[in-house]
Amino acid sequence: MSGEPRVDRGRSPSWRFEAIGTHWSVDTDVPLSEPERAAVLALIDGFDREWSRFREDSTVSALASGGSRALPADAEAMFAVYADLDAATDGAVSPLIGASLEALGYDRSYSLRTSGPVGAPRDWRGVISTDRGTLSVSRPAVIDVGAIGKGRLVDLVSEHLEPRTRGTLVVDAGGDLRCSHAPERVGLEHPYDATRILGVVELADAALCASATNRRAWGDGLHHVLDARTGVPVRTVAATWAVAPTAMIADAAATALFFEGGPELAHRWGVEWVRMMTTGQVDWSPGFGTERCKAELFT
Repeated sequence: MSGEPRVDRGRSPSWRFEAIGTHWSVDTDVPLSEPERAAVLALIDGFDREWSRFREDSTVSALASGGSRALPADAEAMFAVYADLDAATDGAVSPLIGASLEALGYDRSYSLRTSGPVGAPRDWRGVISTDRGTLSVSRPAVIDVGAIGKGRLVDLVSEHLEPRTRGTLVVDAGGDLRCSHAPERVGLEHPYDATRILGVVELADAALCASATNRRAWGDGLHHVLDARTGVPVRTVAATWAVAPTAMIADAAATALFFEGGPELAHRWGVEWVRMMTTGQVDWSPGFGTERCKAELFT
């Protein structure tokens, strides 16, 4: 299983590496020093050690059986975004989707053996607490922040490197990317044909995140984009792309666009977007392809 749709930026990145189960590239005009690279890898590992349900030593793995742990620095900001996602999609997006993914075989061992769909608890805000400097769950629960986590991590890496670089800075984690200092043209990969692109977007101090049902897919119609209310993979939308000032918001919007209420939430957030339905139909936001978001779709 691979990551999200690739993007074509028309140049070779300065630094490629693997982390959190996906391909990363950090593109800078001047190569990063070894200490700078080590600091980035340590930042990524620290985030992964808090939020990965695939690591036995992570905070969320420790919480799977209940209890509390020290509050991760990103928790309150991330759960605030989840509250917006939950309200906008009528519960289709939830940070308690982990057990639903595991029931379909997307578990720590990547067994890919399904026991049937399982819906996530609808009252996740009654289960997860961030009070008094702790992250707590009121009962055993599998937290999964996949709807926004990679975008948040891209932001953290970008914000760490921005004061240390001049000229171009592009941080790309499996198709979720953020550009700083200089504009970049990005190609949108066709979800059914990796040799084609649907269009191009020009990013300037902005982020683009993508999600597609043909990525992290297995079995008969199984993939990672689930409706939390039912635990069933979505069937009507094939791929989404969202442009926002931060990668966390772009990542969140790209997830929301698989569900009813997603376009309205993107509008409230000021996010421009494109999505392709499984029928081949392509929709986009009113500002996409305007001065607000310089882009071109190929018809």
